[in-house]
Amino acid sequence: MTESEILEIFRGSGALLEGHFVLRSGLHSRQFFQCALALQQMPVVEKLGAAVADKVRSLGATTVISPALGGLVLGQEVARQLRSRFVFAEKEEGKLVLRRGFKISEGEKMLVVEDVVTKGGRVQETIDIVRASRGQVVGVAVAVDRSGGCVTFGVPMFSLISLVVETFEPTRLPPDLSDIPVVKPGSK
Repeated sequence: MTESEILEIFRGSGALLEGHFVLRSGLHSRQFFQCALALQQMPVVEKLGAAVADKVRSLGATTVISPALGGLVLGQEVARQLRSRFVFAEKEEGKLVLRRGFKISEGEKMLVVEDVVTKGGRVQETIDIVRASRGQVVGVAVAVDRSGGCVTFGVPMFSLISLVVETFEPTRLPPDLSDIPVVKPGSK
């Protein structure tokens, strides 16, 4: 799939929103990717999951791990496409942790899958969980890289779309954005 085909999936499903948004990172933006809107259709999940799996297959991951909530649908589909195990990290007292009896074995080759990254905070938390369990992070894969390739994690990173999306500190909003009511549509 080309980036333009993938972008059309997001536009066609209403997953690419325009307005004034505050991101999980605290930054403000004119655009927001609500990937859940695109990923509610299983044929789309299968297509995007296959596209991600094709990019990362050579890494040899035996397990896919995703941060909840955004990465769950895509992560599970990538794991299915790779025929690997799938686990996820979820919030407990504001911090990502492994729960539900999930365990990571020493040396286990793990791929982190997320829907969207801007600064990569949740991905980094997930990497830290894997490393604390002595697992091996072989790569990171995302549907949308809003950093335009600027965010790095010290492992190979793959994205279906890489865009430079303008973001602003809350105290440095341009006048046109200040005039629009702010929305926080993502997960908290």
